[in-house]
This record gives sequence, structure tokens and C-alpha cells, in this order.
Amino acid sequence: MVVKKDSRREPYDRHKVIAGIKRACEKRPVSMETIEEIADRIEAAAAELGGKEVPSEFIGGAVMNELHGIDQVAYVRFASVYRSFKDIDEFMRELEDLIRLRKDGAPEASRPRAKKSDSLS
Repeated sequence: MVVKKDSRREPYDRHKVIAGIKRACEKRPVSMETIEEIADRIEAAAAELGGKEVPSEFIGGAVMNELHGIDQVAYVRFASVYRSFKDIDEFMRELEDLIRLRKDGAPEASRPRAKKSDSLS
């Protein structure tokens, strides 16, 4: 089961995860095979939590981490919907963080800075 931000619970739906990733990767050089592999890794990570319920924030954060290492445009697309940026300033801060990581020579697979709402605690 997936526990939503408003405490509702719904069955895990792999197709919803894949649909969200596909939307973010639209017209990007990301294969369907890669998208399926991302979904597989997210499911494995969720299973490692050991519980019957997984917070939706865990799934969203995992998708963002995966996309960050694969395609930064897809990452920003997903982040803009997932994080529901309140204004252009929040969006620009996210872009600036990505630019800073690139300039600092951070490896492509490095993880983006976590936002408080992305943590499980």
C-alpha cells in the first residue's frame, strides 16, 4: 500500500510510476527499457523498507533520484510537478542547484539535495 501525503492509502500501481516517469522523459533520449529498470529499482528499494506500507514521498524521492542520474531535463520536469513549486523562485533555486552540481564536477549519478518533505522522518 502507498500512504499518500493526506494519509489516504491506495494499492501500489507500477503503471502510475511508469506513467509519471514517461511523462517526465517525453521527447528525451530515455528508452522504455531504462524506464522499466527505474521502476524495478524503485520497487526493490520499497521492498527493502520491509513494511506493507510505503510513503508516497519515498516513491517520489526515489523517482527524482533516478531521473537526476539519467536525464536532468526529465528530473526538472518531474521535480516541478512532484514538489509543486510555489513560484518561479523555488523553481530557479532547483535549477541553480543543478547548475552548481555540474560546475563542481559532481558525477552524473550524484543525488540532488533532499528537501525536508522528501525525507521519511
